[in-house]
Amino acid sequence: MTASEEQPGSAAHVLELVANGSAASRADLVRELGLAASTVSLRVQELVEAGLLAESGEGASRGGRRPRLLRVADQGAVALAADLGSHHIRTGAVGLTGDALDLDEHAVDLTAGPEPALDALAGQLAALAERQRAAGRTVRGVGVGFPGPVDADGARIIAPSRMPGWHLFPLRDRLADRLGLPVLLDNDANMMALGEHRAAHPTRRHLVVVKAGRGIGSGVISDGRLHRGARGSAGDISHVRVAESTQLPCSCGNIGCLETVASGAAIATALRAKGLAVDSATDILRLVENGEPQATTLVRQAGRDIGAVLAVVVNFFNPEAVILGGALSGAQPLVAAVRGTLYERCLPMATSELTITAAVCGPDAGLLGAGHAVLRRPAAANGPPSPATADGAPSPAAGRG
Repeated sequence: MTASEEQPGSAAHVLELVANGSAASRADLVRELGLAASTVSLRVQELVEAGLLAESGEGASRGGRRPRLLRVADQGAVALAADLGSHHIRTGAVGLTGDALDLDEHAVDLTAGPEPALDALAGQLAALAERQRAAGRTVRGVGVGFPGPVDADGARIIAPSRMPGWHLFPLRDRLADRLGLPVLLDNDANMMALGEHRAAHPTRRHLVVVKAGRGIGSGVISDGRLHRGARGSAGDISHVRVAESTQLPCSCGNIGCLETVASGAAIATALRAKGLAVDSATDILRLVENGEPQATTLVRQAGRDIGAVLAVVVNFFNPEAVILGGALSGAQPLVAAVRGTLYERCLPMATSELTITAAVCGPDAGLLGAGHAVLRRPAAANGPPSPATADGAPSPAAGRG
């Protein structure tokens, strides 16, 4: 998505204002956007014709005739959504009103290479699509969150850690060919950020949403929109060097990265070295909840390390909130350590009104973000697969719907 397509008054922006409650009529949109009534009416008409907005009823008059009220249309339209982890695929259907349907999760080893994972993903999504159609719902597209870097065009995977064979794999296009649907692909932390923002924090304009699970990543919401950066790598905090890493080698080829000490994989490795049976973030949480001292110490230190990296982000970006998601966000010692480190290391001006809290959407955040991103694209209503980004609007090649 180019900068010009993110300007106020785009169809995606209009839809978002109605969806998050900022505007309930065309008059509200004119006031919010500062654009001519004719321009706003054109955008609204595009969305109504695409089946994404509906007008019904009348609002209170402000001196003239009563305005017709706008709402997000819910005519049984859904987006298929998939949140991929290194060892699982979670799928669901997301409706225009934000509800998640037919949630399912299967064990799939992405480290075994892209072809087996593509087969499994396409099979799950095809079955999900059939269930939606059998229930009378229209499937408008597919959103996928992948646990690794995705290029700026949202088409290919770029050098993911610990995943041989995935570099430059054209997942978006291969999946679109298999399903016959438009596919939107982005990093899983970006999808989680979109989900948390739109489902739980729609009125906040500037957020940093951290995904702390087997790996570590973050998504950045700037002025209400996902910020991906020039090449799509914005928010990648996992490979920032930290002093506490004792120069451990990282899967990226560097040494001393945050991932080597604060990720779920790193904590699990350290606990196994101490003789504890740990295979996943779930095992780590269980040990912390049971008061196991070594697990609690490592998780608390991970929170300090994450907080040290985020302190630079907070001072630089000045967000309204830092939201901690992913499996490890369920560990209270980690959340408390991040909060304490941010208050210690950040400028008072940056933290005086800063919210630091755990995510509220749980494992569904990535699905909700992927689904919302597809459904907020007017072009998604047009059917054929087309290049797209995860910003809730079409890429240049996808048209404006």
